[in-house]
Amino acid sequence: MSSSKRGAARVAVFFGLLAVLAIPVAIALSQYLKGVKLLQSLYVAVPVAAGLALIALGASRRARFVRARSVYGEGSRWASRFAWAGVYAAVTGGVALAVYGGLRAAG
Repeated sequence: MSSSKRGAARVAVFFGLLAVLAIPVAIALSQYLKGVKLLQSLYVAVPVAAGLALIALGASRRARFVRARSVYGEGSRWASRFAWAGVYAAVTGGVALAVYGGLRAAG
């Protein structure tokens, strides 16, 4: 597979990795920056992770489309794995915020 045909897969891996790292980076920044609280950072990081994961999923679908029409039909499946890992991180962060909101509302 030529380098130009691997572009969508590389984009998917890149954005998937960014989606996975968005929440831990936000938590680390909230620890080091005095003006940023943990919840504030999570309110921003979870939607950012979701957006990056959706971009990664779109690029992953494009990479799968290119791979399916290739003569060789081979290629890395890491693109979809990183994209779905980003989705998993965003959903997990969203569930955590929802549970926190539910507990705050109940108490």
